[in-house]
Amino acid sequence: MTESIGTVDANPLRQNLPRARVPDPCAVVLFGATGDLTHRKLVPALYHLARGGNLPSECAIVGVARRDWTDEQFRGELEKSLSKNGDPDFAEFWPQFATRLAFVSGTFDDPTAYTRLKERLDQLDVSHGTRGNRLYYLAVAPEFFSTIIEHLGHAGLVYPSRQEAPWSRVVIEKPFGHDLASARELNRDITSVLDESQVYRIDHYLGKETVQNILALRFGNAIFEPIWNRRYVESVQITVSEELGMAGGRGGYYDNSGALRDMVQNHLMQLLCLVAMEAPVDLSADAVRNERVKVLEALPHWTPEDVAKNVVRGQYVAGSIEGKEVPGYHDEKGVKPDSQTETYVALRTTLNNWRWAGVPFYLRTGKRLPKRASEIAIQFRQPPTTLFEVDSEEAGGAANLLVLRIQPNEGASLAFQAKVPASRRRLQEVRMDFRYGTAFAVPPPEAYERLLLDVMLGDPTLYTRTDAVESAWRFCDAILDAWARPDAPPPAPYVAGSWGPEAADALMAGEQSRWRRL
Repeated sequence: MTESIGTVDANPLRQNLPRARVPDPCAVVLFGATGDLTHRKLVPALYHLARGGNLPSECAIVGVARRDWTDEQFRGELEKSLSKNGDPDFAEFWPQFATRLAFVSGTFDDPTAYTRLKERLDQLDVSHGTRGNRLYYLAVAPEFFSTIIEHLGHAGLVYPSRQEAPWSRVVIEKPFGHDLASARELNRDITSVLDESQVYRIDHYLGKETVQNILALRFGNAIFEPIWNRRYVESVQITVSEELGMAGGRGGYYDNSGALRDMVQNHLMQLLCLVAMEAPVDLSADAVRNERVKVLEALPHWTPEDVAKNVVRGQYVAGSIEGKEVPGYHDEKGVKPDSQTETYVALRTTLNNWRWAGVPFYLRTGKRLPKRASEIAIQFRQPPTTLFEVDSEEAGGAANLLVLRIQPNEGASLAFQAKVPASRRRLQEVRMDFRYGTAFAVPPPEAYERLLLDVMLGDPTLYTRTDAVESAWRFCDAILDAWARPDAPPPAPYVAGSWGPEAADALMAGEQSRWRRL
């Protein structure tokens, strides 16, 4: 068996904190082991978990891909990737970590590849003490999900869900379908082999520490929840902006997806759920996920006319960001010259429930915006009467604003009014600011570290359930259907480096709110 890798952090602020639970011995099987996701996110996350002592000593990591590699070649490639991550003790800990790594060559539709995988896993049960427990991570293109799961079932590589040990679990990366019909078809394929309790649909946004802090802020403090409703909240804005365009040759993939499928259906919907959900009865997986699903079920059922009134789609044209000229979307590699794919979406919606009736929720995301940022802004209502002079109406008058920063500069800030010195009645906005790295003296952990640890522990709280996937697609399908109509207007152009098309401002016409400039 391999020896445990890990040391206790020397940071004095972390002394006496409870250590994370260490999961059962297991084999982690990475389908798509030669791909970008494995090298950039998954193996670094597993390395850091092992480095921190959060993986069991009896843990093996098996890569599966088409390349005809040996174990040594696989280890050599991962060593190149991991050595760039800045661990000063990498040379000391790498040899121990490398003993966990193995490789099985084969295509995803070849039954003999799964036979070889089964034989190798049985060997690792003996040599590494993995005890038959299996975690299969599908870091592959969506068209291979059903194929891999079907072959895992035929090869006897998954166990009945009712048995507690050994266990088998499957992690699926987004997208979970291309629309509601394909999502339902994928779910049928999955549940023909696996029980829902064995399926972990991963959205890395839910693994971000600052996203999880939304629940802590709301339900761990007595001061926010009493005012977290339509009586005190004027509006909510959720923004996920990206500075990059079609980096890394993503043009071909993105042109068949677009901003609605790529970001709104999953990331923004998850953030909406956390902001708007009711308090769960406890923090068990089902209790939390039940409340998240209720938010999605409270979204309106839109007609094409509703979509035209409440949704704006855009597509960037050539412009400049920080003085650097950038191409338009049609000039990106892999994009069709006449593409109507949206690179920007802004929408205004409400929720049909008691807490939020009548409160507008504004969601937006886009490529080639001025900066990379994700935040949630809770705009509270103005005081009922104006007793003081405010410093600036542009700053929002006397209304309070709570901003939850997801990235970068993770944290939160609360804007409130204070009297200007030497002034009789004039108020000015000031801010109370919390920064995650400053308060805890450590940067937040990578999302994949938390999510991989949770699936090994059998905790699906931060994973997406079937009903949530289908409810989100139901809402987005109405938008896609409206855009597919012959009379639907094309995406509105916006200059790269701007905050999107002017039409997005019209969503707030006649209301107090305006889009925040991050």
